[in-house]
Amino acid sequence: MKKLWPLALLLITACKKKEFNADLLIKNAVVYTVDSAFTTADAFVVSSGKIVAVGKAAKLEEEYLAREVVDAGGKAVFPGFIDAHSHFYEYGLGLQQVNLKAITNWHTATDSVQAFAQRNTEGWVIGNGWDQNLWPGKKFPDKARLDSLFPMRPVLLSRVDGHAAIANQAALDIAGIKPGQKITGGEIETINGKLTGVLLDNAVGIVTRKIPAADDQAIQKALLSAQHNCLAVGLTTVDDAGLPHTMISTISQLQKKGELKMRMYVMLADRPASYDYFAKNGILKTPQLSVRAIKMYADGALGSRGACLLQPYADQPGWSGFLLSDQQHFKDVAQKLAKTDIQLCTHAIGDSANRVMLKIYADVLKGKNDKRWRIEHAQVVSPEDLHYFGDNNIIPSVQPTHATSDMYWAGKRLGDDRLKTAYAYKKLLQQNGWLPLGTDFPVEHINPLYTFYAAVTRKDLEGHPANGFQADNAISRTEALKGMTLWAAKANFEEKDKGSIEPGKYADFVILDADIMRISPSQLPYVKVLKSFINGEKVYEKK
Repeated sequence: MKKLWPLALLLITACKKKEFNADLLIKNAVVYTVDSAFTTADAFVVSSGKIVAVGKAAKLEEEYLAREVVDAGGKAVFPGFIDAHSHFYEYGLGLQQVNLKAITNWHTATDSVQAFAQRNTEGWVIGNGWDQNLWPGKKFPDKARLDSLFPMRPVLLSRVDGHAAIANQAALDIAGIKPGQKITGGEIETINGKLTGVLLDNAVGIVTRKIPAADDQAIQKALLSAQHNCLAVGLTTVDDAGLPHTMISTISQLQKKGELKMRMYVMLADRPASYDYFAKNGILKTPQLSVRAIKMYADGALGSRGACLLQPYADQPGWSGFLLSDQQHFKDVAQKLAKTDIQLCTHAIGDSANRVMLKIYADVLKGKNDKRWRIEHAQVVSPEDLHYFGDNNIIPSVQPTHATSDMYWAGKRLGDDRLKTAYAYKKLLQQNGWLPLGTDFPVEHINPLYTFYAAVTRKDLEGHPANGFQADNAISRTEALKGMTLWAAKANFEEKDKGSIEPGKYADFVILDADIMRISPSQLPYVKVLKSFINGEKVYEKK
C-alpha cells in the first residue's frame, strides 16, 4: 500500500494542474503593452474579461492553464484602438443613405441620388459625403438638377464635413425656407434673389428637424452595422461626439443584450434636454458605456467656410465665417459645468473660434486642473493662443487625417501664413505632454491605422507629398500609438480601465498582420487587422 502513495500524489497533482484558472492565453506574440515604460512581452493571460498577467509565455504557462490558447504566430498585438472623436451612430445611419464620397462632379453625384431613389421609393431621399473641393471649379452646387429629378420628393444631401448641405425645393418648402432668410450661426445661400439650396451649419437644422425621426429598427441597424465595420479595423471603443440623450437607453439595451459589444464614450449634444438628463441621472458609467460629457459647437468647418477666422478667408475677401452661438451661451455652459464633474468638449476649427473658447475655458478653469475639458479639432490655432492649452490643462483632441485630406485646399482658405500654424499636432502635444487622436468618421475613413499613418508621415494614402505636409508637426510612432490607445482612454477618464495591456484592465486588444512600429512608413496603409477582442472575446476575425 505504501508504494501506492507516490502514484496517488502524482495523480492529485496532475488533476490540480488540469483545473483551468484562466480563460485565454495569448502567446508567441510581440505584445506592445503601452505601459508606462512602453515595454513589450510575448504573452498575456485573460480571465473574466480582464488581463491578469503579462510576460514570458514559458512562465505564464507554468502558472496558468487557460481554456483557450491563441498562438499569434509572431504577430504584433496592440491594445484595442480607441477613436477619441467619431460620429459612430451617424456613420451607421449613413450606411443606409446615398454615399457621395469621392465623387468628382455634381452631375455624377445627382445620378447616384437618382439611382438610390429608384431603389428606395418611399420618404425623404437622404445622402452624405459630397465635397465640392473635388469638383471642377470647386464651387458649391445648385439645386436646379435636384429640382428637375425630384419635383415633389424632398431631398437633403450633406457635405462630407456635416456642416453644409444642399436641399431641393421640395425640402425647402417643407421647412418654410425663403430667399434672403437669416439665421444666427448659419447661412441660407441666396444668389440673385433665388435660393441655391445650399445651407450652412445652423441653417441645415431647419430642414433636418422636418425629417421623420428614425424608428427603433433603423437606429439599431445603424448602431450594429457601424459596429461591424469598426470591429474589422480594430476599434474597441468609440467616442460619439454629440448624441441626443434619447439614444442612451437604446445603446444601453443593445449592450446589455450582448448585441452591441463596442464600448462607447458618449458626449451629449448641447441641448436643454441633455442638461436635464444629467440633472436627473448624473454621470453614467458602466464597463461598456460612459456618459459624462457635453459637446458644444463653436463654429463650422473650413471646407464649407463656416470656420470662424480672425481675418477673412484668403479665397473669399470680407468673409470670416461665424460662431454658431452667442458667446454668452458658451460662457454660461462653461460656468455651469465647472461646478460639476461633467466634461466639456467644444468643436473649434478656426483661429477665432479657438481663441474665444480657450479664453472662456481659461476664465473658468483658472489654471492647472484635472477636469480634462477638450477642444475638438483645434485645427487653426493662433500661435499666441497655444499657451492656453498647457496653462489650463485643456486637451486638444485632434484627427490627423484631416491634415492630409485638407492640405490640397486649406492653403487657399487660409493663405500661406495661417497655414503654417494650422494642424499643428506636435505643438499641441507639447502643451500637456499627451494628445488623444481620432478620425471624425464619417468625415474621414473609420480606419485608425490611417490615423496612425497620417500622424507619423503627414502623407495621404497615395504617399503625397513626398516629404510630408508640414512634416515638423509629425509625431512619433510611440506618440501616435498612445494617442489612439492610452491617451484616448485618458481623455475619457478611463486610463485605469483600458488603453494598455496591463493586469487589471479590460482585455481589449487587436492582432495585426504586420508590426506598425517597425515596418517602413510606406507599408502602413496596407496593414490589416487579423483579430479583434473585447473583454477577451473574439469579436472579429479576418476571413
